[in-house]
Amino acid sequence: MKIIWLGHGSFRIETGDAVLLLDPWLTGNPVLPEKSHDTATAGATHILMTHAHFDHSADAIPLANKLNVPVVGQYDVMGLWAETEGIETIGFNKGGTVDLNGVKVSMVKAEHSSTFRTPDGLAPGGTETGFMIRAEGKTLYCSGDTDIMADMDWMGDYYKPDIGILSAGGHFTMDMAGAAYAAKRYFNFKTVIPAHYKTFPILEQSAQVLIDGLPGVDVIEPVLMQAIEV
Repeated sequence: MKIIWLGHGSFRIETGDAVLLLDPWLTGNPVLPEKSHDTATAGATHILMTHAHFDHSADAIPLANKLNVPVVGQYDVMGLWAETEGIETIGFNKGGTVDLNGVKVSMVKAEHSSTFRTPDGLAPGGTETGFMIRAEGKTLYCSGDTDIMADMDWMGDYYKPDIGILSAGGHFTMDMAGAAYAAKRYFNFKTVIPAHYKTFPILEQSAQVLIDGLPGVDVIEPVLMQAIEV
């Protein structure tokens, strides 16, 4: 399994016959240069979307049209887009699992918010979620944007993820100390990859607190467009 950071909370996950784009944010992403956009998305088979905020959803519809692949996410938003945008979607909900080219993706709870910007202001955009991705004998937890939550207790016990992509930039999500606390209390990760940080000055710029808080865990600070093999 290869995990490639596209900046902010966006990742490319290559495993088996699937190439999953997790919350791909290209337009306006200050971390990912435009010259890397085609490379970042080439060969994608599915787009996974955790929630409706612009930095997670803005490029989902254009990419679905360009790449001719489905967007996979929370049922209400996927139903809306299937009706209004004419794109292929796979809608499911928390507790559900879908098979994406042999990769099992389960939707789990997150603790955040989910809205779209419209000409009339913010509008509800389904609910915020995370994903458990099972492939190659491994389980990858993609937290999505979230705070620490008690549901992580059963999620860690039930799915037993070995790898965590954890939003940890603070202000909008857990910070590095919070992500370290959650990882230590609720999970038994072998590998942790911080996300949703460095993008803006308001977010944390270093994962050192997370590294220091998880002795014995391989905490990998992702490098833009460089594959992490797990």
